[in-house]
Amino acid sequence: MDTDIQSPGVHVLFRLDDKQITRAVNDYLYGQCAIQDAAYHVSPPEVTAAGGHMYLVPASMKSADIVRVLKEGYDVEKLNAGFDELLEALNLDFLFVDTHPGMNEETLLSIAISDWLVLILRPDRQDYLGTAITIEVARKLGVPNLVLVVNKALASMDQAALRKDVERSFAAEIGAVLLLSEDMLRLGSAGIFSLKFPDHQFTRAVTELAAKLLRV
Repeated sequence: MDTDIQSPGVHVLFRLDDKQITRAVNDYLYGQCAIQDAAYHVSPPEVTAAGGHMYLVPASMKSADIVRVLKEGYDVEKLNAGFDELLEALNLDFLFVDTHPGMNEETLLSIAISDWLVLILRPDRQDYLGTAITIEVARKLGVPNLVLVVNKALASMDQAALRKDVERSFAAEIGAVLLLSEDMLRLGSAGIFSLKFPDHQFTRAVTELAAKLLRV
């Protein structure tokens, strides 16, 4: 579910055209549809062949809908209820919630109710400061599981030293280190990278992260 309602974009990764989106999370939040009516089946052939299903609940890209959210806000508790309704209606094993960067009300809510919090940071001191604040808030909210993902690390960096430095700085486990990739830049969000490059270092790192999330 894309809850970055002010600047949505997850649907682009799944090649879901704006014109195909007739219902979005915005419509649910304003009482215009049930949450499952805004869920689109986006299973890649590899997922379907394995007997699985993948759905996406996008946020609206319409400027009027974004302006409405900025002006009027919405009931954050309704968003929380939507998570539970979606899990039940679609019989989901997992619900991934993509949040707005930084701290706002919906981000805090998502953190508070999550079984896992995956925090993505760059190996950059400015990012470290924001990450430290988010981790402190998450721990006060009692998040049961927290894992860090270092993104855009340089291949020339000593990964073992980087892991040790980040884990020591935040007293938190690293789930994966994602190297800065020209292949990723070339793809330009035109699809799911791991499906297009199944043997890539990035894909192996994401697989490592998935294995950690499946431990619980």
